[in-house]
Parts: sequence; structure tokens; C-alpha cells
Amino acid sequence: MNSPVLVAHALTKSYGATRALAGVDLSISRGESVAIMGASGSGKTTLLHVLAGIITPDTGSVTFHPAAGGAIELTGMSESARSRLRRERLGFVFQQGLLIPELTAVENVALASMINGVKRADAVQHAASWLGALGLAGMEDRRIGELSGGQAQRVAIARAQATGAELVFADEPTGALDSQTSREVMDALLWSTTGQRRTLVVVTHDPDVAARCTRTIAVRDGLVVSTAVDA
Repeated sequence: MNSPVLVAHALTKSYGATRALAGVDLSISRGESVAIMGASGSGKTTLLHVLAGIITPDTGSVTFHPAAGGAIELTGMSESARSRLRRERLGFVFQQGLLIPELTAVENVALASMINGVKRADAVQHAASWLGALGLAGMEDRRIGELSGGQAQRVAIARAQATGAELVFADEPTGALDSQTSREVMDALLWSTTGQRRTLVVVTHDPDVAARCTRTIAVRDGLVVSTAVDA
């Protein structure tokens, strides 16, 4: 088994009287694709956000083990340090893409690298190569509104990968797509993560998406109630 890239221990999180996480322990190995499933209100999205350092748990810890360097405990970092970690080492793909409509496809992808200090020309070249690899060659200069839903999600995937993210978090990345486009987007997401020896954690309600991952975790009432290795 590969070494762990992310380890969570005894995570709890409450919103007022509602307990979203009730003591979650979880270890994710490098190169895995992990699906998190559960009913609405089960805690699956909160779990994803805590694992990604977007929100902090009330108690417990999340430790990131990068390929180079020592372990990093996200829960002990300042918000600015977590923001920098997310920007430089983690990737994100959301249901609606969260792309900037005023920018072109290549500008959306290149922006993430430019924020990290990469020169514009180099960032654009690298962004274009990722777009080409994901089947969007010739669409680099199209604005987001000129793309289909599936094409826009592939732009979001390219953006997540352009900074060299070791770990990609996806929240319902196929939720707004038809079944054929969903398969195409998952093809792109899996190829660009586990196909490149990176790690994917995806929240989904779609059993077809979960079946394509190497492991499925079921969440209910803020707890991991089952985990299964998919064939």
C-alpha cells in the first residue's frame, strides 16, 4: 500500500446545535481516488472542507504528508498559512466550476500559477498544455460562457492541476452534467490525478462516479459508517 498523503483524526465540527462531524478518523493513501458519499446533511461536504483546510474542525487534526518535506498539520496553521498551502499544493474542482467568466479558458488556468509567482508567459504556456491534454486544444481563447458545461469543468480540472497539486478535492464535479458528459469529466479528472500519481478526493451522490474510484467512504450523521474498495 502507498504511504498516506492525508490523515484525519477525531474530527468534530458543529454549527450551533447541529453536529456535522462527530469524530471522524480517516487515512488517504498517495495515488488513491476516494469517493465520499452520503445523504444531504450527512456531513460529507463538511468533511471535504475540513480535509482541504477550507474550514477548521472544532477538535481533531488533519495532517498533510507532501511528497517532499515533512508532515504539515493543517489544523495548527494560521488562516493565511492554510490559504497559501491550498494555493500552492492543493487543487479544487467544484460543481459550478467557479471560473471567472470575464477571462478566457487559458487565462483562468494560468491565473492560479501567476498568483504563485510564475511569469505570465510561462503560466500561459503551461495552462495551454494542460488544456490540450484535456481535449480543449483550440479553445484556449474562448470565454467561459462560450463553453459547454463539460468543457468548463475540464477547464476547472486544468486549473486545479496547473500548479502541480499533489491532492485534488472535487465537490460534486459532475452534479450539473448529463450522464455522458459526467463520464467524460470523470475520465479527465481521473487521468489528471491518479493517472499522474496524484490523489483525488471527491464528494458525489452518483454511484457511477463512486464506482470509478478506488475506494468509497459512506458518511452518515457525521461519522464514517463504512468504507469499501471498489473493483
